[in-house]
Amino acid sequence: MAVGPILPISGVLGTAPTAPTLPGGGSGAVGAAGSGDSFASVLGSQLDQVSDAQGRADQLALQAATGDLQAVHDYTIAATEAQLLTQLTVAVRNKAVEAFNEIMRMQV
Repeated sequence: MAVGPILPISGVLGTAPTAPTLPGGGSGAVGAAGSGDSFASVLGSQLDQVSDAQGRADQLALQAATGDLQAVHDYTIAATEAQLLTQLTVAVRNKAVEAFNEIMRMQV
């Protein structure tokens, strides 16, 4: 049974020609093969963006609680972004664990 090559994912972690802009101003493009970006550095930067989004949502929630927040929609947007990024991170983690378990079940 032959296994084909792993193709790049388009979108958030993909190599689409017009990669979306992620919260924090970063681009979703990982880069072409051989560009020098390691998987660990890309994963680390994506996790940093999740952490930054959570921090921004927490900061806006604090401003809303103290009455310093001028525009409530800013908090709503930041909280939704943080929630979606967290859900994406959990989904990627679950798929990675699934793949690891599948590899461990393979017989040599």
